[in-house]
Amino acid sequence: MDLVNRSKYKIILGSGSARRSELLSMTGINFIVNSIPVDESFPDSLEGAEISEYIVKNKSDAFNNLIKENEIIITADTLVWFENKCLGKPKDKKEARYMLKLFAGKSHDVITSVGFLTSSKFKLLTESTTVRYKNLSDKEIEYYVEKENPIDKAGSYGIQDWIGMVGVENVNGSYTSVLGLPVPQVTNEIINIINENL
Repeated sequence: MDLVNRSKYKIILGSGSARRSELLSMTGINFIVNSIPVDESFPDSLEGAEISEYIVKNKSDAFNNLIKENEIIITADTLVWFENKCLGKPKDKKEARYMLKLFAGKSHDVITSVGFLTSSKFKLLTESTTVRYKNLSDKEIEYYVEKENPIDKAGSYGIQDWIGMVGVENVNGSYTSVLGLPVPQVTNEIINIINENL
Protein backbone atom coordinates (compact mmCIF):
# COMPACT_ATOMS: atom_id res chain seq x y z
CA MET A 1 0.00 0.00 0.00
CA ASP A 2 2.80 2.39 -0.91
CA LEU A 3 0.36 4.78 -2.58
CA VAL A 4 -1.47 5.23 0.72
CA ASN A 5 1.56 5.26 2.99
CA ARG A 6 3.45 7.77 0.79
CA SER A 7 0.45 10.07 0.44
CA LYS A 8 -0.15 13.22 2.47
CA TYR A 9 -3.01 11.50 4.29
CA LYS A 10 -2.95 10.15 7.82
CA ILE A 11 -5.33 7.22 8.27
CA ILE A 12 -7.20 7.02 11.58
CA LEU A 13 -9.34 4.05 12.56
CA GLY A 14 -12.10 5.46 14.73
CA SER A 15 -12.96 2.13 16.29
CA GLY A 16 -11.94 0.33 19.45
CA SER A 17 -12.54 -3.06 17.83
CA ALA A 18 -9.43 -5.23 17.95
CA ARG A 19 -10.80 -7.27 15.05
CA ARG A 20 -11.18 -4.21 12.79
CA SER A 21 -7.68 -3.06 13.70
CA GLU A 22 -6.31 -6.49 12.84
CA LEU A 23 -8.15 -6.56 9.52
CA LEU A 24 -6.95 -3.11 8.48
CA SER A 25 -3.38 -3.90 9.51
CA MET A 26 -3.39 -6.88 7.13
CA THR A 27 -3.61 -4.45 4.19
CA GLY A 28 -0.21 -2.96 4.99
CA ILE A 29 -1.75 0.49 5.40
CA ASN A 30 -0.21 2.56 8.19
CA PHE A 31 -2.84 3.88 10.59
CA ILE A 32 -3.47 4.88 14.18
CA VAL A 33 -6.48 4.09 16.37
CA ASN A 34 -8.55 6.80 18.01
CA SER A 35 -11.93 5.68 19.26
CA ILE A 36 -14.57 8.01 20.72
CA PRO A 37 -17.46 6.34 22.60
CA VAL A 38 -20.86 7.31 21.18
CA ASP A 39 -24.49 6.49 21.83
CA GLU A 40 -25.33 3.54 19.56
CA SER A 41 -29.10 3.71 20.02
CA PHE A 42 -31.25 4.41 16.96
CA PRO A 43 -34.85 5.33 16.08
CA ASP A 44 -37.27 2.38 16.04
CA SER A 45 -38.40 3.37 12.55
CA LEU A 46 -35.06 2.38 10.99
CA GLU A 47 -34.49 -1.02 9.39
CA GLY A 48 -31.47 -3.04 8.25
CA ALA A 49 -28.74 -0.95 6.65
CA GLU A 50 -30.48 2.25 7.76
CA ILE A 51 -29.51 1.34 11.33
CA SER A 52 -25.81 0.69 10.72
CA GLU A 53 -25.56 3.79 8.51
CA TYR A 54 -27.23 5.93 11.19
CA ILE A 55 -24.81 4.69 13.86
CA VAL A 56 -21.76 5.16 11.61
CA LYS A 57 -22.82 8.73 10.84
CA ASN A 58 -23.03 9.41 14.59
CA LYS A 59 -19.60 7.84 15.12
CA SER A 60 -18.13 10.03 12.38
CA ASP A 61 -19.89 13.15 13.68
CA ALA A 62 -18.03 12.69 16.96
CA PHE A 63 -14.83 13.60 15.07
CA ASN A 64 -16.22 16.67 13.26
CA ASN A 65 -14.51 19.19 15.55
CA LEU A 66 -11.31 17.16 15.80
CA ILE A 67 -10.46 16.23 12.23
CA LYS A 68 -7.51 17.96 10.61
CA GLU A 69 -6.67 18.52 6.99
CA ASN A 70 -5.09 15.48 5.33
CA GLU A 71 -6.74 13.01 7.71
CA ILE A 72 -9.10 10.18 6.78
CA ILE A 73 -11.09 8.88 9.73
CA ILE A 74 -12.70 5.48 9.28
CA THR A 75 -15.66 4.45 11.43
CA ALA A 76 -17.75 1.28 11.21
CA ASP A 77 -20.72 -0.57 12.61
CA THR A 78 -21.85 -4.16 12.14
CA LEU A 79 -25.25 -5.61 12.90
CA VAL A 80 -27.18 -8.82 12.34
CA TRP A 81 -30.56 -8.53 10.59
CA PHE A 82 -32.80 -11.55 11.05
CA GLU A 83 -36.49 -11.81 10.15
CA ASN A 84 -36.90 -8.02 10.12
CA LYS A 85 -35.22 -7.56 13.49
CA CYS A 86 -31.86 -6.12 14.49
CA LEU A 87 -29.89 -8.45 16.73
CA GLY A 88 -27.05 -6.74 18.54
CA LYS A 89 -24.76 -8.06 21.23
CA PRO A 90 -26.44 -10.41 23.73
CA LYS A 91 -26.79 -9.14 27.28
CA ASP A 92 -25.90 -12.52 28.78
CA LYS A 93 -25.26 -16.19 27.95
CA LYS A 94 -28.96 -16.99 28.03
CA GLU A 95 -29.67 -14.48 25.28
CA ALA A 96 -26.63 -15.73 23.33
CA ARG A 97 -28.07 -19.27 23.35
CA TYR A 98 -31.44 -17.90 22.26
CA MET A 99 -29.96 -16.03 19.29
CA LEU A 100 -27.94 -19.01 18.09
CA LYS A 101 -31.03 -21.22 18.26
CA LEU A 102 -32.84 -18.68 16.07
CA PHE A 103 -30.12 -18.97 13.40
CA ALA A 104 -30.08 -22.79 13.31
CA GLY A 105 -30.99 -24.02 9.84
CA LYS A 106 -31.74 -20.50 8.61
CA SER A 107 -30.09 -17.54 6.90
CA HIS A 108 -29.50 -14.06 8.28
CA ASP A 109 -27.84 -10.92 6.99
CA VAL A 110 -24.72 -9.36 8.49
CA ILE A 111 -24.60 -5.68 7.56
CA THR A 112 -21.48 -3.57 7.96
CA SER A 113 -21.45 0.16 7.22
CA VAL A 114 -18.22 2.13 7.01
CA GLY A 115 -17.79 5.90 7.12
CA PHE A 116 -14.89 7.87 5.62
CA LEU A 117 -14.53 11.37 7.04
CA THR A 118 -12.15 14.00 5.68
CA SER A 119 -11.99 17.70 6.43
CA SER A 120 -14.11 18.39 3.35
CA LYS A 121 -16.53 15.48 2.97
CA PHE A 122 -18.10 12.32 4.35
CA LYS A 123 -18.57 9.10 2.38
CA LEU A 124 -20.47 5.99 3.37
CA LEU A 125 -20.38 2.43 2.10
CA THR A 126 -22.45 -0.55 3.21
CA GLU A 127 -21.94 -4.27 2.61
CA SER A 128 -24.61 -6.89 3.30
CA THR A 129 -23.60 -10.55 3.54
CA THR A 130 -25.97 -13.49 3.91
CA VAL A 131 -24.83 -16.22 6.31
CA ARG A 132 -26.55 -19.59 6.60
CA TYR A 133 -26.11 -21.95 9.53
CA LYS A 134 -26.74 -25.69 9.59
CA ASN A 135 -29.15 -27.08 12.17
CA LEU A 136 -27.07 -26.44 15.27
CA SER A 137 -27.63 -28.88 18.11
CA ASP A 138 -28.22 -27.72 21.67
CA LYS A 139 -24.91 -29.36 22.63
CA GLU A 140 -23.01 -27.40 19.97
CA ILE A 141 -24.60 -24.13 21.06
CA GLU A 142 -23.92 -24.84 24.72
CA TYR A 143 -20.29 -25.79 24.02
CA TYR A 144 -19.68 -22.60 22.06
CA VAL A 145 -21.37 -20.24 24.50
CA GLU A 146 -19.49 -21.72 27.47
CA LYS A 147 -16.15 -21.88 25.62
CA GLU A 148 -16.22 -18.46 23.92
CA ASN A 149 -18.75 -16.43 25.98
CA PRO A 150 -19.71 -14.39 22.88
CA ILE A 151 -21.51 -11.56 24.67
CA ASP A 152 -19.30 -8.96 22.95
CA LYS A 153 -20.31 -10.06 19.44
CA ALA A 154 -23.26 -8.96 17.31
CA GLY A 155 -25.58 -11.92 16.84
CA SER A 156 -23.75 -13.87 19.56
CA TYR A 157 -21.04 -15.32 17.34
CA GLY A 158 -17.78 -14.70 15.55
CA ILE A 159 -17.67 -16.39 12.16
CA GLN A 160 -13.94 -17.01 12.70
CA ASP A 161 -14.71 -18.90 15.93
CA TRP A 162 -15.37 -22.62 16.38
CA ILE A 163 -19.11 -22.15 15.78
CA GLY A 164 -18.40 -20.58 12.39
CA MET A 165 -16.01 -23.34 11.39
CA VAL A 166 -18.44 -26.17 12.19
CA GLY A 167 -21.80 -24.44 11.82
CA VAL A 168 -21.78 -22.07 8.85
CA GLU A 169 -22.93 -23.77 5.64
CA ASN A 170 -22.74 -20.83 3.28
CA VAL A 171 -21.54 -17.21 3.09
CA ASN A 172 -22.90 -15.10 0.25
CA GLY A 173 -20.97 -11.84 0.16
CA SER A 174 -17.94 -10.39 1.92
CA TYR A 175 -16.39 -12.64 4.57
CA THR A 176 -14.33 -9.80 6.02
CA SER A 177 -17.47 -7.70 6.30
CA VAL A 178 -18.91 -10.36 8.62
CA LEU A 179 -15.72 -10.02 10.67
CA GLY A 180 -16.39 -6.28 10.96
CA LEU A 181 -14.72 -4.55 8.02
CA PRO A 182 -15.15 -5.19 4.26
CA VAL A 183 -11.43 -4.90 3.60
CA PRO A 184 -11.28 -4.76 -0.25
CA GLN A 185 -13.99 -2.11 -0.39
CA VAL A 186 -12.40 -0.07 2.41
CA THR A 187 -8.98 -0.21 0.75
CA ASN A 188 -10.46 0.88 -2.59
CA GLU A 189 -12.28 3.80 -0.99
CA ILE A 190 -9.13 5.03 0.77
CA ILE A 191 -7.27 4.93 -2.56
CA ASN A 192 -10.16 6.73 -4.29
CA ILE A 193 -10.09 9.54 -1.73
CA ILE A 194 -6.33 9.94 -2.13
CA ASN A 195 -6.53 9.90 -5.96
CA GLU A 196 -9.29 12.52 -5.92
CA ASN A 197 -6.97 14.87 -4.07
CA LEU A 198 -3.67 14.33 -5.87
